[in-house]
Amino acid sequence: MPHAPQDPNDVSVHRPVAEHHREALGIGEPRPRLSWTVAPERPGWRQSAYEVELRDPDAGPGSGADAAVLHSGRVPGSDSVLVPWPAAAPPLGSRERREVRVRVRGEDGSASGWSPPLTVEAGLLDPARDITAAMVAPRVPGGDRNPERPVLLRGEFRLPAAPVWARLYVTAQGLCEVELNGARVGDQALAPGWTSYGHRLRITTYEVTGLLRPGTNALGAWLAEGWYRGRIGFQGGVRAYYGAEIALLAQLEVGCADGSEVRFGTGDGTHTGTGWRCAHGPVLAAGLYDGERHDARLEPIGFSRPGFDDSAWHPVRTVARAAHTLVAPTGPPVRCTEEVAPARVLTSPAGRTVLDFGQNLVGRLRIRPSGPAGTTVTLRHAEVLEDGELCTRPLRDAEATDRYTLRGGGPEEWEPRFTYHGFRYAEVTGWPGGPAGLSSGDVTARVLHTDMRRTGWFDCSDPLLNRLHENVVWSMRGNFVDVPTDCPQRDERLGWTGDLQVFAPTAAFLYDCAGMLTSWLTDVAAEQYEDGTVPLFVPTLEADAWRPDWTPSWPCAVWGDVAVLTPWTLYERYGDAGVLRAQYPSARAWVELVRSRLDADGLWRSGKQLGDWLDPAAPPDDPGRALTDPHLVASAYFAHSARRLADIAGVLGEDDDARRHAATAAAARRAFTAGYTAPGGRLTSDTQTAYALALRFGLLPGGAPRRAAAARLAELVAAADHRIATGFAGTPVVCDALADGGEVETAYRLLLQRESPSWLHPVAQGATTVWERWDSLLPDGTVNPGEMTSFNHYALGAVADFLHRTVAGLAPAAPGYRRIRVAPRPGGGLTHAHARHLTPYGPAEAGWRVEDGRLVVEAEVPPGATAVVEVPGRAPAEVGSGRHRFTAAARTGG
Repeated sequence: MPHAPQDPNDVSVHRPVAEHHREALGIGEPRPRLSWTVAPERPGWRQSAYEVELRDPDAGPGSGADAAVLHSGRVPGSDSVLVPWPAAAPPLGSRERREVRVRVRGEDGSASGWSPPLTVEAGLLDPARDITAAMVAPRVPGGDRNPERPVLLRGEFRLPAAPVWARLYVTAQGLCEVELNGARVGDQALAPGWTSYGHRLRITTYEVTGLLRPGTNALGAWLAEGWYRGRIGFQGGVRAYYGAEIALLAQLEVGCADGSEVRFGTGDGTHTGTGWRCAHGPVLAAGLYDGERHDARLEPIGFSRPGFDDSAWHPVRTVARAAHTLVAPTGPPVRCTEEVAPARVLTSPAGRTVLDFGQNLVGRLRIRPSGPAGTTVTLRHAEVLEDGELCTRPLRDAEATDRYTLRGGGPEEWEPRFTYHGFRYAEVTGWPGGPAGLSSGDVTARVLHTDMRRTGWFDCSDPLLNRLHENVVWSMRGNFVDVPTDCPQRDERLGWTGDLQVFAPTAAFLYDCAGMLTSWLTDVAAEQYEDGTVPLFVPTLEADAWRPDWTPSWPCAVWGDVAVLTPWTLYERYGDAGVLRAQYPSARAWVELVRSRLDADGLWRSGKQLGDWLDPAAPPDDPGRALTDPHLVASAYFAHSARRLADIAGVLGEDDDARRHAATAAAARRAFTAGYTAPGGRLTSDTQTAYALALRFGLLPGGAPRRAAAARLAELVAAADHRIATGFAGTPVVCDALADGGEVETAYRLLLQRESPSWLHPVAQGATTVWERWDSLLPDGTVNPGEMTSFNHYALGAVADFLHRTVAGLAPAAPGYRRIRVAPRPGGGLTHAHARHLTPYGPAEAGWRVEDGRLVVEAEVPPGATAVVEVPGRAPAEVGSGRHRFTAAARTGG
């Protein structure tokens, strides 16, 4: 029977979201898709229709109420995620705003009121027409040195009346911070971030009305090399990769109370105001790897306030910048998201003062010293101690040192602007008054990462497993600094494609990283070679004089498959078919390239492969020498990507492509079985990774061959004393392969192993992030001698996805979690486990516990979604939204 209509007030709609933006100011989509979540007070509620209202907040009083408001009318359907902009509504023009509200009706006849409004504001959608400012480069004597010293820029302008509204559009070739009338604009760090600058440079929009006043105003900026001109890359890296000149572009637009509009920006004197001037400031040097040097005695107090004497400063010059490369952000910027106080103050054997923050983190230090002018405080950073001293060898050529020289005269506060470090420990020297002069609050770690919304949590009855999950979270935070990097501390910090490909499912559960990864995938496609080769890291560095054995890139499985598998992951987790459409040419080009390189028997045996990178059996100085045949890994991944490409084509309605790619995938699976199955049924590489890939990717015939492969995988794991024997390719899938093959207890024994190599061994040693190597720290407390020894590397933390989907039992069964699979697999002696995820439809939860000898499974399904609940010992149950509870006989293993 249908539900009787109830009070419409018990159904409410939360504020809608535009695309994947946390803040819808200065967006680049003229017709942004809209999403919303609903909070009904009854289980099983389903939306039957929705209505969108768009109001123009800038419509003048003479335009009439009807002209200012547009209604979509009642639109039948249950869609509430990435719903198209109303068809009757015109697209947004540059600078245009709309207030968006949504209301819904339920299948039971209920109706909500209007949601709180979301204000959506377009940025400069047509840069060639909208941007009248010009990019300006400093002309300071001696400014062409390597590295280039950071500079200050300033300009003044007048407003004829009080400001009513104001927007500031800013970007830079380099890194910048902007000030208006002495106040910092925004709270972003490392802006405008790192993109493939030749293709895309983000321009950020700020609302700055409250920082302006009638009369004379001043706009100032700090400008440094950053990724654009600074040193990036390992083994010496490259400088000035993107260009020889750092530069700033700023355009301020103000509406005044007298009806006038004022535009002021960087440029050649065609704008209202005085010419722009520049000079060196207090920052003597700034590098992403090496740190920052700041002499506060050189600070030009008030340089961003009107009336400052800049007569001794120097003019700027305009530089060309292709307007079509200026784009709006699709995700949030980097910000400080947390502050951490030192947990301990240590004295090293050499008598040095070392602060232990208790957590390996990424960011920089804020200090508050007070002392004589000319005193220099030096801050050195490292992830670990060795023999009680700061261990900097893993940093390679990254100095990771900040220096601050006091101006004197009272308390001071400083935080570097244009660098960041990966560290748990900081050595402090030169502090006024010595170690005894350090007080609470004098030194604080400021955690930096892309300001994504946290969306996923996990906990269970094993404290070490909980700490492992927390370590994964911290490693994601530390390496999602605008680009998904491999590590945050040494002279590298590059967007390695293979690392992200294996970690993307975990990342998409823990944080809403759709906007950030959509931006990065755009660069993956932009930098993909004409033949379809995907660079090993993006943004890439194609410099002939630097590291020729890594660049130019070559077709490499696992790494190149990011072009196919990561867009699919974003579709699976966020329900965004738009990313599939945008990335489809890139994905297709990759698969077609590999198909052209197959041998006559359909296997990919040609070319160099990284294979099961960092297999624990590989020597420290040769991380690619894995036990598993790298061409088996390559052939397995090709079959997997071809099948996923067929799925993508099907979603996009590319039916001919879907059939063709499905046939390619089927042929690849047959070739894998024929080429890599030895007499007797074992694989030619009799390794954990080989069986895990073959099982998880569905490469073996069903029935007895799959059961035999799962049994052999379990034998290999047991023979290794339930220790890890997989690298980058095998680690993300080995537990799933065991569990899918009926070897759940073996999967748990592998997961919960505490001896090296294992996931929990670093945790037992006190790790607070995921390590690059299983043995980054050796049992005797010394650091692994390998050249690559990071203590903050998320790739091997991809196992967290298994914790979410299998241990706790929360997984998507349809794109965007519109249908959810609740299928916990208790075991390992655990007595409870629980996962929570903020899906696009709202919060979902799955968990279980052993209670009075019974297994209790509970689930929460958000409105608009359904779930299939699979409880051990019971038939699957289909449920709607709401909270659900099931019981069965307890079987948790142990």
